[in-house]
Amino acid sequence: ASAIDLDEATRTVTADSSGKTVVLTPEQVKRGKRLFNTTCGACHTGGITKTNPNVGLDPEALSLATPRRDSIEALVDFLKNPTTYDGLESIAEIHPSIKSADIYPRMRSITDEDLSSIAGHILLQPKIVAEKWG
Repeated sequence: ASAIDLDEATRTVTADSSGKTVVLTPEQVKRGKRLFNTTCGACHTGGITKTNPNVGLDPEALSLATPRRDSIEALVDFLKNPTTYDGLESIAEIHPSIKSADIYPRMRSITDEDLSSIAGHILLQPKIVAEKWG
């Protein structure tokens, strides 16, 4: 389905930990897909994690992380300063992030708006892909 075909209910995702929602614009949907595929897709095709198959990008896995990663705000926080699934250690040295842009050059040009679009893509996928996401 193209971004323009997705109705408002489908494009509604969780914005923050309070449960507030936001409706992604068709432009954000397209941008998020493009950025995810070019920046994250090598390791996260289809919402899996090639380097750790036990941790996917599906809604359940995101909600069980510490801290929870099932909102735009929480995913943007992770992409700026990634931590282990239990939240105890930084993984910036091995996961591309804003914090580790010196070793992941592709992250240098990523803006907060880009991060939000990527996060929106991750949260939207389980609602629109026919096969399992994550």
